[in-house]
Amino acid sequence: MNNTTDNAHSHHQILGKKTELYFAIFCGLFLLLGFLIEKFVHTTSWVHVTHYIISYVFGGFFISIEASKKIPRREFDIDFLMIAAAAGAAYIGSWAEGALLLFLFSLGHALEHYAMNKAKKSIEALGHLSPKTALLKTNGKLKEVPIEELKLNDIIVIKPNTKIAADGVILSGSSSINQAPITGESIPVDKTFIAHPDELPSFNDIDKKHIVFAGTINGDSSIEVKVLKLTEDSTVSRLIKMVSEVETQKSPTQRLTKKFEKWYVPIVVIVVLLLCFAYLVIDESFSTSLYRAITVLVAASPCALAISTPSAVLSGIARAAQKGVLIKGGKALEDLGEITTIAFDKTGTLTEGKPKLTNLLTLNGFDELELAKLVVEVESLSNHPLAKAIANDVKAKFTIEHQNIASDVNAIQGKGIHAKYKNSMAWIGNIKLMESSDINVDKSTISKMENLLQNGQTVMLVAYQKQLIGIISVMDLPRTMAASTLKHLKEIGIKHMIMLTGDHQNVGDAIAKQIGLTEAKGNLLPEDKVTAVKELILRDNKIAMVGDGVNDAPAMALSTVSVAMGAAGSDVALETADVALMSDKIENLPFVIALSRKSKRIIKQNIWISLGVVVVLVPVTMLGLTNIGLAVAFHEGSTIVVVLNALRLLGYKIE
Repeated sequence: MNNTTDNAHSHHQILGKKTELYFAIFCGLFLLLGFLIEKFVHTTSWVHVTHYIISYVFGGFFISIEASKKIPRREFDIDFLMIAAAAGAAYIGSWAEGALLLFLFSLGHALEHYAMNKAKKSIEALGHLSPKTALLKTNGKLKEVPIEELKLNDIIVIKPNTKIAADGVILSGSSSINQAPITGESIPVDKTFIAHPDELPSFNDIDKKHIVFAGTINGDSSIEVKVLKLTEDSTVSRLIKMVSEVETQKSPTQRLTKKFEKWYVPIVVIVVLLLCFAYLVIDESFSTSLYRAITVLVAASPCALAISTPSAVLSGIARAAQKGVLIKGGKALEDLGEITTIAFDKTGTLTEGKPKLTNLLTLNGFDELELAKLVVEVESLSNHPLAKAIANDVKAKFTIEHQNIASDVNAIQGKGIHAKYKNSMAWIGNIKLMESSDINVDKSTISKMENLLQNGQTVMLVAYQKQLIGIISVMDLPRTMAASTLKHLKEIGIKHMIMLTGDHQNVGDAIAKQIGLTEAKGNLLPEDKVTAVKELILRDNKIAMVGDGVNDAPAMALSTVSVAMGAAGSDVALETADVALMSDKIENLPFVIALSRKSKRIIKQNIWISLGVVVVLVPVTMLGLTNIGLAVAFHEGSTIVVVLNALRLLGYKIE
């Protein structure tokens, strides 16, 4: 068929959305009646010809509309070729074959649009995620209002087992939220209210456990939500808008076939016109030459080629959207299908993005519980994120509470902190802090620290009353699914997996060893990451960069395909990334790469099928070895085959 717009179809739906299919069926029905009357009923010829003419009207209705819009612009495409072929068949009296051509072409056209609409509906289904109304809370009273009337900072109540009406932050209540419609996560996510609603950071900076998205489904508890995004700016609205725009971003194969068609169609027209006059060169009648020319016209029309790529691209993108992955156009889909090298950001991508306590070791016979209490009291006085993480983890591990018995905290830049604990001085920091405070660090302690450092951990010393009493080590731990995900990526053909991090090389090497990376590059500033990506592109031609789409924006922009994780809560990631994983689950990456590879294979299969049929049919028809009927059957059959082949992507599951 062709890849023209659906304008003709949307403005002439006389019998509803399936008008084109009904017209194709009527075309076939009158074709059959005309054929039966011609063969078995002894009557005048105008009777069966009338049925064929009616068949022509139904079969040529939509393609005539599309062709008529393009001919004034001197655009001669497949619709024009088919109309010309049908008109030629009628001219030489081959009404049945002309009607058969229009029937199969219009049927194929209808099936093509059905296939494309099926893919689009998978995307448009996202538009039905958000509810139409919301329960607005005003002065303690609830009022049901259309979601379009919601304003920023409105308070809405979400009842159990109902859809959430707006992106916002939970002010009261806790619940399990089914985020599958947006992020593709199959397991509900626990959400709870924010402790300080009057001091809200920007939407992107609020902890995800307090954030809810429009279109997701509340669990068994009622919650109150403060609206932070208007309906048109919600994550689901922007997702729908972006996915609906992907058709405008043509893949390399689409652009190539479009260029091919631009030159191919005029050449076919010229060849067919020349064949019309073959009777001047060889001994045959004009009608025989014209019949052969029309048959060649049918055989040479690149209908299957025109639909082979867009049908596969749209089906692949629709399937990805069902799994909570936004692929922005055919270029990103095809490029991702060719990738064998992936560069990863570390923090929040391969790791949890939050430092965790890994060791609390006592020195010089100090009591472990007393060490834990001291660490909690002193670190709780610091505003440093690392100190807060240590205090929280120690409290959880030893089941102790902060009792406010430390005071006079003092932070020393680049070294650590010291404070009073039970009227004596305590220090937590690096060797430089200890040395500047005249606290001796023996060789045994240094050896223990070095062992931890070599394993990628951040290490601090603890001293009390001028004596070392312990060692603390923390680490941004790898995601639980990181190792299995990388193994899966290797199985599907990813050869090089490189981590780019600003952390020490020891940290990078330790994590790379744990999760199975092929390489780690540490001590990288943002500009160093850009240089690293350039080097990888020079070596491997095409690479994907996986990150959060914010901190690594320059490096991601330079990569062939940028993949952002956790994009549901990030405006920047949604806008800038070529591929956006709506959840922050790295385990979705193998699926989207495998889907892209499958899409790429199906595109190639479709092109071979479509070109193969043309290559075989054209010489056969030029030699007069077949008739229009067989040419039409093979030609339109190949179109239906490529469409059905593309539709397989809608049910794709990773092996």
